[in-house]
Amino acid sequence: MREVTMLIGELSRATGVAPRLLRYYEEQGLLIPHRDSNGYRTYGDQAPARVHRIRELLDAGLSTRAIRELLPCATDTGFQHCDHSRKVVQDGLTRLDTQIADLQHQRALLARQEAAVLAAPYES
Repeated sequence: MREVTMLIGELSRATGVAPRLLRYYEEQGLLIPHRDSNGYRTYGDQAPARVHRIRELLDAGLSTRAIRELLPCATDTGFQHCDHSRKVVQDGLTRLDTQIADLQHQRALLARQEAAVLAAPYES
């Protein structure tokens, strides 16, 4: 059985991801198209699922570098749990925890400023 292939525009329509972004994923080593005889990028039938996986990982806060490291561990249902995939995910969680703590600190500082502004007499 022959694998279904699609051009970049078809992949874009199938995933809702702009062709420019698909080319960026290619530059980052996240998406590897085939080239047909006239040089056009063609993608196999698994490409939409891979693009959706990339988008999900980006939305989760992982960098393209981390995603590139994690994708070889991808399976149809998730990821193989090896030391490397565990480290990439744990590093991502640690980074997010740090960002959350920083944002909470910034919010507390701003809330303190808001309280001071609201307590001050109103001048017009």
